[in-house]
Amino acid sequence: MEIKNKKLSDATFEALRKEVLATWHTGREVDLDEAFAYQRTITGDCRFADKLNKAKAERRTLIQPRAGVPVIEEHIKLMQHLEKYGEVDLLPSTIDSYTRLNRYEEAEEGIKRSILEGRALMNGLPVVNHGVFKCRQVIESVHTPIQIRHGTPDARLLAEISYAAGFTSYEGGGVSYNLPYCKNVPMEQTIWDWQYVDRLTGLYEENGITINREPYGPLTGTLVPPCISHAAAVIEAIMAAEQGCKSITVGYGQCGNMTQDVAAIRTLDELTNEYLNKYGYHDVNVTTVLHEWMGGFPEDEAKAFGVISWGAAAAAFSKATKVITKSPHEAFGIPTMEANAAGCRCSKQVVNMLYEQEYSAANLEEEMEMIKMETRSILDKCYELGNDDWALGCCRGVEAGVLDVPFAPCAVNAGLMLPARDNDGAVRIMEMGNLPFPKEVKDFHRRKMEERAAFEGRPVHFNMVVDDIYAIGKGRLVGRPQPKDDHAAGSGK
Repeated sequence: MEIKNKKLSDATFEALRKEVLATWHTGREVDLDEAFAYQRTITGDCRFADKLNKAKAERRTLIQPRAGVPVIEEHIKLMQHLEKYGEVDLLPSTIDSYTRLNRYEEAEEGIKRSILEGRALMNGLPVVNHGVFKCRQVIESVHTPIQIRHGTPDARLLAEISYAAGFTSYEGGGVSYNLPYCKNVPMEQTIWDWQYVDRLTGLYEENGITINREPYGPLTGTLVPPCISHAAAVIEAIMAAEQGCKSITVGYGQCGNMTQDVAAIRTLDELTNEYLNKYGYHDVNVTTVLHEWMGGFPEDEAKAFGVISWGAAAAAFSKATKVITKSPHEAFGIPTMEANAAGCRCSKQVVNMLYEQEYSAANLEEEMEMIKMETRSILDKCYELGNDDWALGCCRGVEAGVLDVPFAPCAVNAGLMLPARDNDGAVRIMEMGNLPFPKEVKDFHRRKMEERAAFEGRPVHFNMVVDDIYAIGKGRLVGRPQPKDDHAAGSGK
């Protein structure tokens, strides 16, 4: 399959649509005209895109958690609890792992067993199995916009049912839901399947209904340099815009160094608008999302709240349009709804406190310029490899290691680039692999890694990477080697 970044024709889309809706019996519940009519009844602050646009204009950061359980009635209780006690601005419906793999029969069994045992035996809401009309109960149970968050390579049927049910935002994309999630699914296949999702979104737009689309920003969530996630986000934004999407939220996963995180969100907004306009997409509303720390958390709840607060501060200082929150139970798995709400309130407190404050640092502009130089190098090379086609260039760029996601399970991902932190905790690139950077950028990263090595008295080595992966869970940012004798490192006793 050789794909192109070209709007799907009506005939192609309709032929595919018959196949998609036939893959599970709830597909028969989808009637586009009826779905359009229902979506038009959702107005004002209950529409995701409208609320995002308002927040961006006011330079406010909205709060949104992750959450989802398998039984509709319990999911409604969860949504209502987060709305009331979490002080959230936006709600999620996180999809279960069976649905993400299109294993609807097993999802059906999971719902039955969850009801029978009176507890959640799945890690999310199986929207496809519940269907259009049962999911509308969720939409109608709260007064807050709800987004579908998942991780599905082939999310076409899920999108059909979600949009018809009244969800007004949809996460994912052919790059960000492949490289971090899949092992053997070809890039061409996921991009093709997500062109369908984006074309469906465009069809709603053409009928006066804006559905917000959000590529998944953090990717693998492990020491991902801003330029890598930015490049993926910009490419997915361009491909979504080609299919008719008009509201796109691009994301970034917090790395932990405040200056780098602020620079990342600010440049992500700038670069996405720059490339959309450069390639002819002038009417897209771009908003941003910062994901609080995606790596290992401390088990101690008080320490976990410290990590949460730092992420909320990064979102507030960067003026991200929204922040995806974490809970103090992050080290243990799926949180209780009480713990989830507590993480939301913690984040809300921080963003409210910092709303009127501006962040400045001596090296902020330098950081921003470096991120922009790196990202443009990756994007322009991908476009060149694709012979001036973004979809083809993305596939070839990944295969060539030009767009290289660290620690990704995908077989086609080159995995040659290796990140680590510098002496200030910013994520740098230890091994360049095939990243198409100019000498100036390569020298910058090499210098930053050598500064850390000199400070720690050890060579630049893979052990730094390992140390950095576990550092925040242990109460540090940079994973410095610790003295073997902890007592000797203390008061001298």
